[in-house]
Amino acid sequence: MVNNETKNIKTIQSLRGMRDIVNEESSLFTYFVENASKIAKNYGFSYIETPLLEETALFKRSVGESSDIVNKEMYQFIDKGENDVCLRPEGTAGVVRYFVEKKLDRAGGNYKWYYYGPMFRYERPQKGRLREFHQFGCEVFGIDSVYEDANIIIMIKEILDFFGIGFTLKLNSLGCNDCMPPYKENLIKHLTTFKESLCEDCNRRILSNPIRVLDCKVEKCQSLLQNAPKITTSLCQSCDTDFEKLKEILDFNEIKYEIDSNLVRGLDYYNKTAFEFVSNEIGAQSAIAGGGRYDRLVEFLGGKSTSGIGFAIGIERLLELVKMPQCNQDIVYLSALDENALNILLKVANQKRKTTKTFIEYTPRSFGKHFGIAEKLGANIVGLIGENELINGTIYVKNLETRKEENLKLGDF
Repeated sequence: MVNNETKNIKTIQSLRGMRDIVNEESSLFTYFVENASKIAKNYGFSYIETPLLEETALFKRSVGESSDIVNKEMYQFIDKGENDVCLRPEGTAGVVRYFVEKKLDRAGGNYKWYYYGPMFRYERPQKGRLREFHQFGCEVFGIDSVYEDANIIIMIKEILDFFGIGFTLKLNSLGCNDCMPPYKENLIKHLTTFKESLCEDCNRRILSNPIRVLDCKVEKCQSLLQNAPKITTSLCQSCDTDFEKLKEILDFNEIKYEIDSNLVRGLDYYNKTAFEFVSNEIGAQSAIAGGGRYDRLVEFLGGKSTSGIGFAIGIERLLELVKMPQCNQDIVYLSALDENALNILLKVANQKRKTTKTFIEYTPRSFGKHFGIAEKLGANIVGLIGENELINGTIYVKNLETRKEENLKLGDF
């Protein structure tokens, strides 16, 4: 009998914008992570895992105080030690923090890391975009070459090709400290001529970080920005040479791309190369991967000037497009028709699991019920031990696909 206190306890639901990853979705998740990780390792990357919780200052200095992420979307709070902390909204800053903290910026050399894990942003949940979401990313330090920019793009293409995902690659250059300041001045002059027609966020950004206006998602603002000055026509000779070289390398490797002069990415730390891979297969055109060069980010975080480039893939968005390949591996279901057979059954299961996925049922049931459970588990091989099998040292085996039945010696199973 349920008492009134137990009856009135309210069940706890997952928070809005956060969800559990289980069953087929968890299989798809691990399938993606395992294969993307394998490709990253083939490109010379090693795995790094950084904390979920970091000082808020890390993201203010890297992502940028004028960004929506810092201003509107971070899970930020004061902890019990009076520290201003937040759940990480993206992965790059934590890797750079590690790089500087361990003084690798002063040690010299090249470093390549990949990571995957949850990120947190308090934004409106929608299809493929949650408040807790997962990213797979790579970061490279110490290689100041446009060939590495191309190498990263080629790697992302290989990952997307592996999973059979179609995409459009969009490219831009955000210039450097020499060509960006005069471009910003020119852009501000242009924007102020129609600032009254721009949204509130755009008006705020005109003074704080004008190139972020180009990233506005409001349709009216986007239509007004069509004739905005293009950074690609304002690049210094060095940046222009690099950008032309990048296009040449991609052309040579037969990688198609589009130039998008309004592509600025959502984070303040990018310079020079910026790119996005977008898909039309998730409703409206959506970015499924993106990144670029961030040669000043190490300095922003107190380190010695070090070149860097990286990218991140939104796993949830990608999983909407990924299909698991057909798996022809055997799955075994074992059970006992007699309780006395459980000890030997467990021994058989432990041996079988060295090579094959194996389920074991501890409750003796009828033949029919065992086969029903096996089918629900997706097993194609059923092995049963009853009183006769126990006496004879055998196991009854049935292949549910071929319908073949046989009694095997335990050592032959």
